[in-house]
Formats: sequence, C-alpha cells, structure tokens
Amino acid sequence: MTTKPDSTMEPQRQGVRPAEGYAGDVTPEQAAAWVAQGEAVLVDVRSDAEREWVGFVPGALNLAWKQWPGMAMNPGFDEALRAAVPAGKKVVMLCRSGVRSISTARRATELGLEAYNVLEGFEGDADGEGHRGNKGGWRYRGLPWKQN
Repeated sequence: MTTKPDSTMEPQRQGVRPAEGYAGDVTPEQAAAWVAQGEAVLVDVRSDAEREWVGFVPGALNLAWKQWPGMAMNPGFDEALRAAVPAGKKVVMLCRSGVRSISTARRATELGLEAYNVLEGFEGDADGEGHRGNKGGWRYRGLPWKQN
C-alpha cells in the first residue's frame, strides 16, 4: 500500500531549486500554488496519447513537445507557447517524470519566458517493479487531475 506524503510536514518542498539554462526546478506543490495564485501557466508537454491514457491536469495548457507515434517534434510548439503565456507570468513545464520538461523549460527560456521544470512530473519515477505513480509526481502528491 502506498502512503501519500503530508505536504504540511514537508516545508522544504516549497521554493525554487537552481538549474542550468532555465529559471529553476520546483516541486509539483510549488507549481500548483503558483498556478492557483495566477502567477504561472502550467504547460503539460506530454503527448496527447499520454494524457488520454494516464490522466491530465484540468486547466493546464496541453502542448506536446514531441508527439506519438515516433516522438516527432511539434513544429507549432514555440508559437503556441508564446501565445499562451502572458507577459509577466511564469511558465511551469510538466511531463511524465520531470525529464522532458527540462528540455522544454530550456526552450521556453530561449524564447524569453521565465520557465521552470516541475520535478517528478505527472507520474514520478518508476518503482522497483517498473510501475509509475508510487514514487512522487503530480498525481501522487494529491494535486488536481482527471482521467478519461
């Protein structure tokens, strides 16, 4: 059985961790707080298939960095990202495990945006049995999500 963490017992989970090539790394809880306060736009960079099969964050901008099949780059990524992030707002990038979103945070920074990577991603790292969802992630942390 998986025990969900109590974020009230983990104040160190708030704040920004330094990163190279973008504004920094934040926990799912920090990203959710910024979005709730209107300070940031959450961009889910997973493929349409990932969001459809695994779940999604209501209100997030769904903007695939790479698309299934073949994981081809999304040629409209830059234009759609610029259009979605108002001046003066942060952008927080979310992927499956917090790896792909590093690339997108770097790209958003190159486009002139204040961009952050969401640590742990939507599903977190795989556990010892190769399953996701038991070791961190947006969903594991009890933040808003839905599944079709």
